[in-house]
Amino acid sequence: MTASHDPAAAPFPCARFIKEIGRGPNGARALSAEDTFALYRAMLDARVSDVELGAILIAYRLKGESADELAAMLAAAQASFEPVHVQDAAFRPVSIPSYNGARKQPNLVPLLALLLAREGVPVLVHGVEQDPGRVTSAEIFSALSLAPSTSHDAIEDTLAERRVAFAPIDVLAPRIARLLSMRGVLGVRNSTHTLVKILQPFAPAGLRLVNYTHPPYRDSLAQLFRDHPDAALGGALLARGTEGEAVADTRRQVQVDWLLDGVCDTLIDAERSSTDAPPVALPESRDAATTAAWTDAVLRGEVPVPDTVARQVATIVQIARIAC
Repeated sequence: MTASHDPAAAPFPCARFIKEIGRGPNGARALSAEDTFALYRAMLDARVSDVELGAILIAYRLKGESADELAAMLAAAQASFEPVHVQDAAFRPVSIPSYNGARKQPNLVPLLALLLAREGVPVLVHGVEQDPGRVTSAEIFSALSLAPSTSHDAIEDTLAERRVAFAPIDVLAPRIARLLSMRGVLGVRNSTHTLVKILQPFAPAGLRLVNYTHPPYRDSLAQLFRDHPDAALGGALLARGTEGEAVADTRRQVQVDWLLDGVCDTLIDAERSSTDAPPVALPESRDAATTAAWTDAVLRGEVPVPDTVARQVATIVQIARIAC
């Protein structure tokens, strides 16, 4: 599989692929890794017609992606954009995908990123700037005077200067952003929403925080990283997310797994929530301004860091540290 791209190339006919993946959840068959790579690369290059693109996205929505298909899609996705380069002698960079935002609970992704940056870890948060009905990390960062990066150079410059940057997906990876935006046309998420959560934005590879919402996805993601070394470069911390975000749930400790070189190690065991546990000090409301003010208070030491978030920070710092 090669990584060359030519957006001006001839249209890419997809009928033979749709015939395989479009037979429904019981009759559909997975494509080979080579076919999946070629198909997704053509989708990224806008060589697939709108009708065929919609059919493919819905077919995968119903069928689901095998680990081999997901690995091939990821390879095509990562070849479609310029990676971010970070020069740091003490820590490997960390990427945090942020594509869901807060719906019921406050969004603590900016707090996590800023706590890591304070420890010296370069952190790239990538995601969407707005999502109707949700509070995005971009909105909270903006309230904390950290504006979204507007170019690839700005991403790298901000990481060098402030240790933390927010990269809108349309700035980091415009071709991927176009497929992500199909949700607004079709009304449902597609394979790209999974890919952006496992994307490796750095070269050399950095540490990724990867989260899942439904327990069955834990096994499929673990299989992906175990069976496909290229997909696991840099390693991934895998845990159940908080409303789809890769920050620790303040209500309970979830299991955290570390996947690298085909091995899955459990670093933190899950704990049951207890009604006797003292309440966690959190923002009074989930809006961006209130969450930003609370985040700032935590960083100043006026409010304690939630225990699960503090444990997450310590775990990431330990893994990201470069041995001298």
